[in-house]
Amino acid sequence: MAISKQRKNELIAQYTRWIGDSKALFLTEYKGLTMKDLDDLRSKARELGGEFHIVKNTLGRLAFREAGMEIPQGFLEGSTAIGFAFQDATPLAKLIADAARASDRLKVKGGYLDKRPLSSAEVVALAEMPPLPVMRARLLGTLQAPASQLARLLAEPARQLAAVIKAHTEREPVPDAA
Repeated sequence: MAISKQRKNELIAQYTRWIGDSKALFLTEYKGLTMKDLDDLRSKARELGGEFHIVKNTLGRLAFREAGMEIPQGFLEGSTAIGFAFQDATPLAKLIADAARASDRLKVKGGYLDKRPLSSAEVVALAEMPPLPVMRARLLGTLQAPASQLARLLAEPARQLAAVIKAHTEREPVPDAA
């Protein structure tokens, strides 16, 4: 079914806005997926703060050009659906990579992270990373470890001295030998 020129312009504007608002984009080939599978992906993507939509390649090319992004070979060929990650990129990458592993009908073509192109292998590697809050907690723990070790090191002599004094005061008096 043909789309009117006005509708095409609306879609290009929508895609361009989504591209600009996204922290990451994941391009997939969805050939053979059922509408139920696509709808499941869409609803799960929305739960993760993103969108997942089928995109006409010609309109996608225009939107990417309008957003000032290069399009690697093979990204906008065949059947194309794009996952737009508006918040944390990792959960949406994981959703798409897991769906691709579960179905031979969905294939990851590649993606973008902060406007930088990613290969399909890089998208899968991104999917295996822990979410951003977990990464922040790990980094904070790594940064705090030397400070807490230093505090323990500085407190150790005082703790040992206190233990010696306590042991000395709790010691039973030795009876006089005389």
